[in-house]
Amino acid sequence: MLLLQTVTSAQIFGSEFLGTMLLTMLGVGVVANALLAKTKGHAGGPQFINWGWGIAVMIGVYGAYRTGGHLNPAVTLGLWAGGKPLAAGIPATGTNIMLYIVAQMLGGFCGAVLAWLVYKRHYDEPGEPGDKLGTFCTAPAIRAYGWNFLVEFIGTWVLVIWVILSGYTNIASITIDSTGISNVTGTLIGPLGVMLVIVGIGNSLGGPTGYAINPARDLSPRIAHAILPIKGKGGSDWSYSWVPVIAPLAGGIAAGLTYQLFW
Repeated sequence: MLLLQTVTSAQIFGSEFLGTMLLTMLGVGVVANALLAKTKGHAGGPQFINWGWGIAVMIGVYGAYRTGGHLNPAVTLGLWAGGKPLAAGIPATGTNIMLYIVAQMLGGFCGAVLAWLVYKRHYDEPGEPGDKLGTFCTAPAIRAYGWNFLVEFIGTWVLVIWVILSGYTNIASITIDSTGISNVTGTLIGPLGVMLVIVGIGNSLGGPTGYAINPARDLSPRIAHAILPIKGKGGSDWSYSWVPVIAPLAGGIAAGLTYQLFW
C-alpha cells in the first residue's frame, strides 16, 4: 500500500535548506574550479560548468526529496500558479510557500559560503574581480536589462513548465506493508531528468546571461560575495542583481499559468 508521507514544517524547511545548500555549494564550486587561478580545473570551459551545475541540481534534488526538490523559488511559485501541490502531501498554502522560499534562500547562502571555504586559498590569489564574482552569481555577456530579463524569463519558463509536466516534485512516498513502514521510495528518473534539462538550458539559452533561472542560486551567493572577506573581489554588481531574481519568478509563474491554460 502506497501512502503520502506526512511532512512537518521543520522537515519542509530542513529538506529545502539541505537540497539548496548542496546545489549552490557544488554549483559555485564548479565555477570556482573553472575560473580561479591555480585550480586543477582552471579554464574548464562552458561544458565543464554546465554539466557541473546539472549534477549539482541532481544531487540537490535528492537531498530535498522529502519536499519534491524545488531548490528554487521560481519552481515553488510556478507549482502554486499551476494549481499543483508543492509535493506529495504538501499543499501550496501561503505558509508552506514561505517556508520553501526562506529555506531555499538561506540554503543558497550557506552553500556559497561552504564553496568559498573549499576554494579560499584560490580566492586569495591575485585574479580578476569579475572572475571572483562570477563564481558566485551571474552577469550578462551583453548588458541590456530588458533583453537580459527576457532571456532569464524564457529560460525559467522552460525549466518550470518541464517540472510541472514531468511531475518530478512528487518523487517521495512511503511504502506500508504488513510489518509497518518498510521504506522510503522515490524515482530515479526525475532527478536525472532535471539534470539534463539544466544542462540543455545552459547549452541552448545560457549564453547571454549565464542562466541563473533561480533567485536562490544567484541572489543568495551574491550576498555571500558581498559579505565574505575575499581579497580583491570588487563590487557585487547590484545594478544587475534584480534581473536574475524578478525574471525567474515571473517566468515560473508564467509557466504555471501556461499549464493552467493549455493542460
